Amino acid sequence: MFHTLVSIFISLIAPQSFQPMPQVGDSYWTDSIPATMRQSYISYGEQYLGKPWTVLPWTVFAENKITGNRVNYEAICFEKRRQLAALVMAEVIEGKGRFTPDIINGLGAFCEETWWGIPAHYGKRIPLTELQEVDLFNAETANLIVWSAYMLRPQLDKFSPDVWKRICNEVQNRILQPALQHNYWWKKAGMNWNPWICSNWLSCVLLCETNRDKQMQAVEQIVQALQAFVDAYPEDGGCDEGPGYWDRAAASMFEILYWLKQAGVEVPITDKMRNMASYVYKTYIGNDYCVNFADAHDNRTLQQVNVVYPFGLFISDKSMCQFAAYIGKQKDILNNAAKLYDKSGNFPTLSRELMLLRHINIYKNELPIEPQQPDVWLSNLQIMTARRDNLFVAMKGGTNGESHNHNDVGSFIVYTHNEPLLIDVGVGEYTAKTFSSSRYDIWTMQSDYHNLPKINGVSEKDGKQFAAKVLDHGNGKLTLDIAAAYPEEAKVKSWLRSLSVNRKGISITEKYELTEFLQPSQLMFITTTKPEVAVGKVMLGEHSISFDAQQMTAEIEDISHLLDPLLQGVWGKQMYRIKLTINSRKNINTIKYNIR
Repeated sequence: MFHTLVSIFISLIAPQSFQPMPQVGDSYWTDSIPATMRQSYISYGEQYLGKPWTVLPWTVFAENKITGNRVNYEAICFEKRRQLAALVMAEVIEGKGRFTPDIINGLGAFCEETWWGIPAHYGKRIPLTELQEVDLFNAETANLIVWSAYMLRPQLDKFSPDVWKRICNEVQNRILQPALQHNYWWKKAGMNWNPWICSNWLSCVLLCETNRDKQMQAVEQIVQALQAFVDAYPEDGGCDEGPGYWDRAAASMFEILYWLKQAGVEVPITDKMRNMASYVYKTYIGNDYCVNFADAHDNRTLQQVNVVYPFGLFISDKSMCQFAAYIGKQKDILNNAAKLYDKSGNFPTLSRELMLLRHINIYKNELPIEPQQPDVWLSNLQIMTARRDNLFVAMKGGTNGESHNHNDVGSFIVYTHNEPLLIDVGVGEYTAKTFSSSRYDIWTMQSDYHNLPKINGVSEKDGKQFAAKVLDHGNGKLTLDIAAAYPEEAKVKSWLRSLSVNRKGISITEKYELTEFLQPSQLMFITTTKPEVAVGKVMLGEHSISFDAQQMTAEIEDISHLLDPLLQGVWGKQMYRIKLTINSRKNINTIKYNIR
């Protein structure tokens, strides 16, 4: 697919000649950026003036190996990086040197850090100088530092040319050499580690690498890694890690394509790449919500406008550009640009912010339109969405062996008036357990806490072999056989779950055949709306789940105590599980119910 490897040696820009962006002091930053945006960046940066630079504590780094906690260190680490990004943006925009002393001290503080990554991706209790593993966040930190130094280089060189030299030496030792020399697993991966790291690695290569041979070797490896990433993706462009990870999967792929083009290497845009881009608005619900199957820390499009808009421009996707303009309008970007630096998520990607500002004059005139796709079918991921008036439904088949997988084959979510009714919880705070052999001991990963059946008292099992079979789809309807998502002990021959939606509501049919009855099966539903049980109904505010009271019995379980601080920040402090127990002991049965 990519025919660029030969052209790399012909067209790739020479080392140390990459000039992708006007630097501090250029009139672009004072003349082209709206005054309200400029003031937002400056005001945000001012809160860090004179603030000391944190020394990251080893004892907190070690917590991940001792207790499994990773968020304590990440909070300190990410805030330090937010501090640098905020100061740099303020200085670039203002250009008076007022923030420069703090930035110089910050760059020095980062150079003195032993390792730039996070403990969850490191094998030791403390960071060691000689162990420079290339993970997501040391690559991301390197990207932040080289962009900071590049943008402010006229001021830094005036202070001392050794600042740039020191930074590039650190980047050589921590990123450029190990990334080039080691055959890391992520170079062949079809998930976010590949483009996320490669996009940051590429910036380091283009800005810091002085050796022509090493520069070309690195870019060749990056293009090959990108090839592996795209090849592994489904043709429908669906991100099985969920929209929350699209930001560091397809969006990071775009960054590679964008900076390669700026460096003289143009990679052809394929239909699959366009599908990968459009996924971000195809899975959009409304009111900032998006479909959040798999590991979603949040189900809102928090910080994506600075990459969605340039991506849409790059591939000439008008719907994507209008979506980005809509997000920006909702977040009041032209007046409150530093809102992108809010203390949610990781830390700001400086290069993305600069990329958006480089196109700000086009962006200002973009028509903001909220995408309201009536129906979407992602055939490879087996995800259906349907919108009817004020009702939105998304349902998934797929497998239980997806990246960032939850055991959720056959689950669905319901939103009314763009607000959640039946939800996918997502994932709580990452710990050492999250990506270990104990992953499915975590309640958010289990099918019992998705909108799914528990068959004969047995839950779904993890693994690619535990999958759905699509029987019918289209026009707001999806029928799946989800029996194979359950292990043998469930004693289920077939379980046909059929969902259809129209303007009046949602109709669901559960038609099943067991090989043996062991105990009553149950239908589970998760909601943040306090349910009330009535005869043949579970009331959810002004909405309801209605069923035949002779077929099923309803009970409500308050699961609010399971919510950690991250989930409370997403959903609030209340969450409930509805259990509809099937009364029949028959091996062959059909259950029908409606959501109105």
